[in-house]
Amino acid sequence: MKNRILLFFTVLMFVVSCSKDDVPKDDGPKTDGRTAVVVGYLPYYRFALSDNIEYCKLTHLNLAFANPDKDGNIIMETITKVVSDARHANPDIIICVSLAGGALTVEQAANWSNLIDVPANRPGFISNIVNYVLDNNLDGVDVDLEWSHVTSGYSDFVIELDAALNTHNKLITAAFPHTRYSHVTDAALQVFDIINIMSYDATGPWLPSFPGQHSSLNFSREGIHFWNNIVGISAEKLTLGVPFYGYNFVNATTVNAVTYNQMVRDDVNNANLDQVGTTFYNGIPTIKSKVNLAFDKNIGGIMIWELGQDSFDNYSLLKTIHDEYTALGVKTSGLCGNR
Repeated sequence: MKNRILLFFTVLMFVVSCSKDDVPKDDGPKTDGRTAVVVGYLPYYRFALSDNIEYCKLTHLNLAFANPDKDGNIIMETITKVVSDARHANPDIIICVSLAGGALTVEQAANWSNLIDVPANRPGFISNIVNYVLDNNLDGVDVDLEWSHVTSGYSDFVIELDAALNTHNKLITAAFPHTRYSHVTDAALQVFDIINIMSYDATGPWLPSFPGQHSSLNFSREGIHFWNNIVGISAEKLTLGVPFYGYNFVNATTVNAVTYNQMVRDDVNNANLDQVGTTFYNGIPTIKSKVNLAFDKNIGGIMIWELGQDSFDNYSLLKTIHDEYTALGVKTSGLCGNR
């Protein structure tokens, strides 16, 4: 499977007539031979929407989130139908189980710490993860431990997990915000086949007195610069995360999450906006600009959180990503009009 993912990360051609920071204009296909990945997360509470998702417009699907019990057994909603739907629509799609997530319960966090921080507990836990991948005919594992849950055993855990996955030719990916956690070593970063930049949540419910865009184009530039230029991760290994959601800053104490789907259902004209009143999100023009930014910076592709928040019609942001890469002459899935 790692051989398959390397096909997405071929040597990228130089971009002509583009400045370092400007997003190139859409004046038709700009290159031949370029490829990009489109990684979509689908959380378990959106599995019922599987029939609505155009899997032919994805290269990677991350099923979120699986977590261990205290004994290291993997707990996850049934994924059989989603995997079947995705592979029927796109036989070459790469499907990973995504572990952890950004909102662990106290019990889940304690389980993770015990299983990865105690060296003797890691082998059995890793064996359970690998068996889950094999039993469900998956292609790898995405690790989404965040913030305080990135504990002292994190780096050894991902290095050992990578070694175990390698014996079955499976891949390992990770999601990180615009920061490098102190427990993440250089050696750990090197094992990841893809690093998904969570370039969103610059503000939100935790900062109710700071209303504004949580995922601006400039914020995306900063995320790419951090991981590529400061941390030193090669551009082709990175994806730029884009949100299919936003936040309504109701007042100085209340912020509510909203989906892009809801914004379009309220008014189809909202599809081409980034702000409606006190609600901030990414509409079609900004998503197009972010695809162009990823292209301009030679970033490996786009990551989506999350597919179930999309508008499943002509205003779809997944369609926007797919169509924009196709217009740029970039191969993603090679399906649904993309070549």
